[in-house]
Amino acid sequence: MILKINGDINKYYVQTLCMVFFPGSTFGENEQAGEDVPEVSVDVYRDGEGGVTAYASIKLNDKLCEATGSVCADEEITFATHEAIAVGRAIFAAGKELLGHTPPWGILTGVRPAKVANTIMRSGKGVLKTKRILRDEYFLNPQKAALAVSVASAEMKMMKKTPMDTCSLYISIPFCPSRCAYCSFVSYTTKRLLSMIDDYLEAMLLDLEDTFDTIKKLGLKLSTIYIGGGTPTTLSASQLERLLSKVDEHIDTSELLEFTLEAGRPDTITREKLVVAKAHGVTRVSVNPQTLNDDILREIGRHHSVDDFFRAFALAKEVGFRDINVDLIAGLPGDDFKNFSETVDRIIDLGPTNITVHTFCVKKASDALRNNSSVYSLTGGDAAKSVSYSQLKTKFAGYKPYYMYRQKNTVGNLENVGFSLDGHEGLYNVYMMEEFQTIFAVGAGAVTKLVKYDGGYNSEAKMLRLFRPKYPYEYLREAEEAEENGVCIREKNKKMIFDFFGVEY
Repeated sequence: MILKINGDINKYYVQTLCMVFFPGSTFGENEQAGEDVPEVSVDVYRDGEGGVTAYASIKLNDKLCEATGSVCADEEITFATHEAIAVGRAIFAAGKELLGHTPPWGILTGVRPAKVANTIMRSGKGVLKTKRILRDEYFLNPQKAALAVSVASAEMKMMKKTPMDTCSLYISIPFCPSRCAYCSFVSYTTKRLLSMIDDYLEAMLLDLEDTFDTIKKLGLKLSTIYIGGGTPTTLSASQLERLLSKVDEHIDTSELLEFTLEAGRPDTITREKLVVAKAHGVTRVSVNPQTLNDDILREIGRHHSVDDFFRAFALAKEVGFRDINVDLIAGLPGDDFKNFSETVDRIIDLGPTNITVHTFCVKKASDALRNNSSVYSLTGGDAAKSVSYSQLKTKFAGYKPYYMYRQKNTVGNLENVGFSLDGHEGLYNVYMMEEFQTIFAVGAGAVTKLVKYDGGYNSEAKMLRLFRPKYPYEYLREAEEAEENGVCIREKNKKMIFDFFGVEY
């Protein structure tokens, strides 16, 4: 895509708007005009009264569409927000006219659409008025506006129950027994990396000890722990025992509000591993089939069958976890509405406390994209109908949406939503997504997200992110270099954490 911007507007934001209408687009500096290459031009002007007008033109082959978007001056929002809304309206109008397609999420492009609804409601607007603003000013269709408000309302209730001296912990186990076709993390599944698990655990447990010490010295209390990946149950039962025993050394897990093990792949789940997890206080596990169709499972590289999923789910029920989550993916290559709707019905019949419905997201380094560039879709085919069905059926079955996020290059520009029975919401998911609690993170690819409110949850949050090496071999190399050179990244990060919270190190 050829993109020209005149004005001081965030380039990345404009690119994400363009990708709503042209999914999979690239924005290289040397893009050349040609057949089927969209050309987008954006101009932004400020009027004398503080308002903003944006002009957008989109040309595709011989067709050109132009539109403007305006925002009147409003002291309650920043000038940058004025600009973003004006540009969004202009591109939305031009793209809609050019392609005859109305994006379901209007001009909302961010990861957290419920955060926009939350902000509007916290400004004093009620539920009905917030829905109207999302429909009329951000161009969401009525169903998405209602969903955003429902999720925001659920999150606000959880926020009010969350003491400000609490935090959560993420433990990264970035290994999988095989790579799914939609995943971009190629190296996480090589035999060489899987052989590193013991060394990885040794290094990570040192980080874990240090993190528990930091939490204690800051005077914070852990409310949730989430062990994610990858597939954490790639660990053997003895390796899992080693990890969870280290947690037990530092905290009483019975005092946690939630302790999640993202078991994930049914082919890695055994009774022995689940018994170890339950004995160490794990309260929530994920058992994720993605689809209940063996042909599609083979197509996407999942090395398990539908029967494997039912076996693993039954084991989790028998071991007695308080909560079981099941992940599904709408819009998978080769899937259709008939199959997906049947999958949803069968999962609801099982009665898990949590059901998370993702929409297929095309990762640039995935096999799905390398082998089939047509996976990008403007309307999403059956995905939109499938997502709507899942939201309707879960509602009738007593589930409520409690958290939501979106990703770029998602089929049909759709969303990922977590549903739960009352009182069984996945707390960590909300804490992580809505950024009203500090999340400490250990392991490869871990991102510690520090959050501080100086005046309560209604004040502006101060945030700082601390990143660890993405891949396990980089993580181990960093640990080795620290031992050799006496320069410990853990100590550097700890100092930054204490400085952030204003606590003497």
